[in-house]
Amino acid sequence: MSRQDKDGDDEERGQRAVQSVEVGGRLLLALSRSPGPMSLKDLAAQAGLPASRAHPYLVSFGRLRLIEQDTVSGRYALGAAALQLGLACLHQLDPLRTAQPVAEELARSTGHAVALAVWGNLGPTVVRLHEARQPLHVAMRVGTVMSVLGTATGRAFAGVLPPERVHEALVFGVGPLGERAAAVAPAAEVEAELATARREMAEHGLGRANGRPIPGVNAFSAPALDHEGQPAIVITALDHQDRLSADWDSVAARAVRAAAAEISARLGGPGERARGG
Repeated sequence: MSRQDKDGDDEERGQRAVQSVEVGGRLLLALSRSPGPMSLKDLAAQAGLPASRAHPYLVSFGRLRLIEQDTVSGRYALGAAALQLGLACLHQLDPLRTAQPVAEELARSTGHAVALAVWGNLGPTVVRLHEARQPLHVAMRVGTVMSVLGTATGRAFAGVLPPERVHEALVFGVGPLGERAAAVAPAAEVEAELATARREMAEHGLGRANGRPIPGVNAFSAPALDHEGQPAIVITALDHQDRLSADWDSVAARAVRAAAAEISARLGGPGERARGG
């Protein structure tokens, strides 16, 4: 083996990093979290650096147009190149591909069945399914259109989507009992269920199915939001009631909320949904 090959192998094994890049990255991340331009003192403090050490990084970032400095106030903000990077990242994002490793880890760590669903032409549609560690008999597979009001997945979507989109699925899609909603449920009952789904989402950040539509099976679902705050995908954990508690603050509920927050972060959206609003 040549020395060059050996050095390459050693570098790959050691995962060597450039510390100065990581230090400079802290400044860029601090700017990205700020609601407005920052002074050198405040920016350095947010990045955990003395101002004298931060300044050379800012000079280099300015030359790359990653940041810009106001000529009057002297404050710093993200620049045109940072905007281009952000837009390129957003264009390259695929919600399903982004969510897949998070769903795999949730299934592995909990042992529950985990599903990913998007909002299709007829409503919530399963696009990926990871089986539970122990046998679980559910009529769910890739391509299944879920009930909007009768499943945790549907209720998670209903809790965050505009009402008109939800009503469209209720009329043309699958209703509370797996049938056409308009044909099986009075309007007042449907509106009450929708209001409950929205309230539960506001309070808990989740949709829940407690023994319905499948007796003995519980489920929690949470929406992952994209950079515009829209639900890009919903992640669901489901299992037999003996293995998945229906308590809003159960281990499973917290794990699903955290998984959705992680997907949201990777999609450029907000983190865990704020509850109570």
